[in-house]
Amino acid sequence: MAFILINTFDSLKNRNFRFLVFGMISMIGGMNVQMLARSQLGWDLTGSSLAVTLVGVGFAPPMLLFSLFGGVVSDRFDNKNIIQLGQLGVIAITTFIAISIFTNTITIYHLIIVSFFQGTFWAFMMPARQSIIAELVDENQLNNAVSLNAAGMSLTTMVSPAIGGLVYHYFGPGMTYVLITFFCIIAIISTSMIPKSKTKVQKKSKVLGEIKEVFIILKDNTLLLYLIMLALVTTLLSLPTRTLFAPYASELLSGGALEVGLMLASIGGGALIGTLVAASIPQKTKKGKFILLTSLLSGLSILVLGFSSITIFSIFLCFFLGLGDAGRRSLNPSMIIEKTPNEYRGRVMGFYAMSFGFIPLGAIPMGIISDKYGVNIAFIFSGLALIIFTMLLTNRKVIRN
Repeated sequence: MAFILINTFDSLKNRNFRFLVFGMISMIGGMNVQMLARSQLGWDLTGSSLAVTLVGVGFAPPMLLFSLFGGVVSDRFDNKNIIQLGQLGVIAITTFIAISIFTNTITIYHLIIVSFFQGTFWAFMMPARQSIIAELVDENQLNNAVSLNAAGMSLTTMVSPAIGGLVYHYFGPGMTYVLITFFCIIAIISTSMIPKSKTKVQKKSKVLGEIKEVFIILKDNTLLLYLIMLALVTTLLSLPTRTLFAPYASELLSGGALEVGLMLASIGGGALIGTLVAASIPQKTKKGKFILLTSLLSGLSILVLGFSSITIFSIFLCFFLGLGDAGRRSLNPSMIIEKTPNEYRGRVMGFYAMSFGFIPLGAIPMGIISDKYGVNIAFIFSGLALIIFTMLLTNRKVIRN
């Protein structure tokens, strides 16, 4: 047991990686508080579910549009500078919202526009943040580092919304955005302690030409193509289920906000365990089978949730949903980074980051199915689709081995 614990936190011995993780935890903490505050503030301003939805998905279009360009920028320039510029951008927009609240000039349109800009900043930060991990740690620590990075995100996702909710409730939205800005300032200070990237070869080719190179790489490297496809499909089928927890709790569990909170907390607990388990897997281990198993676990959990009407059992299933999702989100990017040549890493991770822009494309059809046939049918459909896709990939030797 002692060996497992030591092995699990091995990459944290690296000073530079510690600063990266601490900055990431602070940044993600601020982002999670902002998601809660933005949604609640949007509702307080309008009382419209549609308006809140537009605020919530405003980040997605720029993630789709700019992630590939963010990957090109990551391959061309210093990743530390890219991350810090993105952090400065987030500080600027959260400060703007805080001032708008305190001056009583805030409108729903401010929130929608800011959501779009935040998605733009993250479209450039995500490829840089994933790529810089490989620059900071040894190759034999890569899986451990990526998994611990994800573990920090899972822990932050569990804790920060509760903090944000308390601050919003007792001190109001203005002070909540001050807290968000404070989180982001800590992040940029921590990131500043990381050394600059090694000098990169400056290409004279056009940006679209460099993006085209990645399509060629994915065409020639079947493993990378399948890993990107898996990220895309799981984003479409698994992550959107969270948006239906409120109707799920109401229709199937005869509950409300308490049950939704317990289900989300259970997912967070499973996610934390999943990322720590992934972090303990040795670098040389064949991770393809683990990725497929975690995907299958997510699909089965969603499927069985569609048949459950028992609150305790549904909360129990959410733990395994979090375990599967987080385990896959730890191992999948680790394997992509490991199998991608250094000079293409940013652009390939741009493809990976782009998958998060597809969340609304999964959430909208699931919402339509839920309204027309019931939320249980939406869960059953999503779970079955994910299981079938995973089984198809299981027949592909290149990812299985």
